[in-house]
Amino acid sequence: MILHGYWRSGAAYRVRIALALKGLAYEQVNHDLRTGGQADPAYAALNPQRLVPALEVDGLVLTQSVAILEWLDERFPSPPLLPGDADGRAIVRAMVATLATDVHPLHNLRTLKALRQDFGASEPQVNAWMAHWMTDGFAAIEALIARHGGDFAYGDAPTLADCVTVPALYSAVREAVATRRG
Repeated sequence: MILHGYWRSGAAYRVRIALALKGLAYEQVNHDLRTGGQADPAYAALNPQRLVPALEVDGLVLTQSVAILEWLDERFPSPPLLPGDADGRAIVRAMVATLATDVHPLHNLRTLKALRQDFGASEPQVNAWMAHWMTDGFAAIEALIARHGGDFAYGDAPTLADCVTVPALYSAVREAVATRRG
């Protein structure tokens, strides 16, 4: 397996966590997002969306972190990263979607670049944007964890929710979101 990512990418971090939980070996190829490394023609040919992560396995190229997480859990079922029951799986998937689709895209490099360059947002405005969406998302996740958590975000074993929550927390701490909103 070859994981195309970047050390600071929350989406690639999710996949690294799942690979570690599954005990799977992989080679890492880094694409520096700050310098546009993901736009390199060779990588763009592999992943036309020019985002990380991408996972190469036996001639197959998988993109989008959540799809990769689900594939890993189906292809390598032990240990499972989704609960065994339909209700639990739906709750974990909701936790994942809250952070991966409602929060993460609103504070990633390309969104922040567009806010600054295309819409002329000042740095305080960009910071307020990040804080708003991260704070709302974490409030929802905290409520779900309070309702369904145990030793982990859902229950007493790591799930896909943990794979997504840990990188989101890292981003919130890195961006000092807690100090931006009263």
